[in-house]
Amino acid sequence: MRKLMIISFAVAGLALSACSEAKQEEAKATADRAAAEAKVAADRAATEAKAAASTVAAETKAAATSPEAQQARERVRTAAEDAAAQAKGAARAAARDTKAAIHDATAPTPAEMAAPAN
Repeated sequence: MRKLMIISFAVAGLALSACSEAKQEEAKATADRAAAEAKVAADRAATEAKAAASTVAAETKAAATSPEAQQARERVRTAAEDAAAQAKGAARAAARDTKAAIHDATAPTPAEMAAPAN
């Protein structure tokens, strides 16, 4: 009876190991298919991303060189020139006013001019 039990366990073990190998091969094949599908999907996504980036670059270049963008650059340049001219005028006026204030503060009064010099 003991021999029969050992033989049945051995047969069962062999059957399980054979089943296990078949399952392993099936699992490996499934994993290989999944990896191939993932690679195809990644390649497709990379191609689509490259095309989208190219489109965005072309649209950005078109927008930057458009007549509207050129007009906007011209308006900004003109506004900057006007602001610089106004700042220059204000600085000159401030310098003139400061010079006059210093002159007025340091100039002798009429009484000091009339007094005899020592």
